[in-house]
Amino acid sequence: MVKRVAIKIGSNVLTLPEGGLDLRRIEMLVHQVSTLHKAGIEVILISSGAVAAGRAMLPDNKLDAVSARQLFSAVGQAKLINHYYEFFKEQGIFCGQVLTTKESLGTRAHYLNQRNCMEVMLQHAVVPIVNENDTISVTELMFTDNDELSGIVATMMGAEKLVILSNIDGIFDGNPSDPQSSVIREVLPGKRDLSSYIQSSKSSFGRGGMQTKTNIASKVADEGLEVIIANGKRDDILIDLLLKEEDIVCTRFVPSDEPATSVKKWIAHSEGFARGEIYLNEGARLAIVEGDEASSVLLVGVTRVEGDFEKDDIVKVMDAEGNQLGVGKTQYKSSDARLNIGKKGKKPIIHYDYLYIF
Repeated sequence: MVKRVAIKIGSNVLTLPEGGLDLRRIEMLVHQVSTLHKAGIEVILISSGAVAAGRAMLPDNKLDAVSARQLFSAVGQAKLINHYYEFFKEQGIFCGQVLTTKESLGTRAHYLNQRNCMEVMLQHAVVPIVNENDTISVTELMFTDNDELSGIVATMMGAEKLVILSNIDGIFDGNPSDPQSSVIREVLPGKRDLSSYIQSSKSSFGRGGMQTKTNIASKVADEGLEVIIANGKRDDILIDLLLKEEDIVCTRFVPSDEPATSVKKWIAHSEGFARGEIYLNEGARLAIVEGDEASSVLLVGVTRVEGDFEKDDIVKVMDAEGNQLGVGKTQYKSSDARLNIGKKGKKPIIHYDYLYIF
């Protein structure tokens, strides 16, 4: 039995077809989480639904997309967390709200502060309920959706599993509405590319789709966590998966045998915070991507530096053709890096311990 699990609940699980919150479904999910909690499993919830809840309460009034999202989330988040609070209270459990933004996870210090906040909650038997703070987020600083946020939270908190609850049974090998299609039950390391199977449609109430879920699940599994995509509308799905450990129809991403370190987990999810780009020659690319031993990014292999960044900022690592190889934390500010391009004997621009290769 797992000791700590992150559970992401999608908007389509929590909302009614006509809009508004499905209170019966929320109550049932809270009951399941409470059962896990009482069995000794620490649960971190990443819950969508705030914008959908607010949209059902207020008229749109032809607002632009960002303003509408801020308005609906401000009103809807209060309603959503109140329902969670009351349902958990009935089970004799406290829950707490954690609102975050991509920007607030952009530095290692802020990242650790967020982690400490939720660790304290778990130590006091409080269930953290995490959501993006859409009231202050703007488009360029938003998470792709709560699937991306759930991946960051799961790895940050050292969860053993990440369960992503959607409104279908998993990833299908064709159109889910086609009777000939079936659920892909297992996705192994090195075989994560499921793009040929994925439908391009997005959630009715959320921002993401199955491609986003697959991308996040693949990244998190490569960092050493098992990821399960399952149907949140199936009764007792969490109990069957995590307590009874039954062979439920779902998609499981088998974790890598080489889990990433805590720092590399942060680096892996920091691409959205990148302040610049480091371009490498072919020799440097081969060294960090295909080399037998762990390699840092050396200035002798750098051909170009783009962007304006400071020491310890996140930068993208690119090959000569402009393809992204990974991300890392730089040991130079951009002006110093440019002065030392191609030079030997200098400290690495990105040390291996702070480098994540896709």
